[in-house]
Amino acid sequence: QVRLVESGGGLVQPGGSLRLSCAASGSIFSINAMGWYRQAPGKLRELVAAITRRGSITYGDSVMGRFTISRDNAKNTVDLQMNSLKPEDTAVYYCNANIRRLGALQANDYWGQGTQVTVSS
Repeated sequence: QVRLVESGGGLVQPGGSLRLSCAASGSIFSINAMGWYRQAPGKLRELVAAITRRGSITYGDSVMGRFTISRDNAKNTVDLQMNSLKPEDTAVYYCNANIRRLGALQANDYWGQGTQVTVSS
């Protein structure tokens, strides 16, 4: 079974930093893109950042210049370094990965359970 396990969420003051980590495990043949999405109460889930296996990166407009995404292909992990955090960054952050399972013909999206990030003084 394929699963994504997240860590690093919590409470931080405005202007502070936080680092989220996500590890994929299970019957994995390959992982294509990995990324982070977030969802605030009453709002739609939105892209925070995504990164391909070769390192091409896409950031959401609201986090560009403040957040940095990275991945370790050997460990099947993806991290999100969040700096200069703002109250509007408060949301549940979800790890996402497009994964081809062993024996499968195509890849599918998998999601972590979500981790709460709260930016408040």
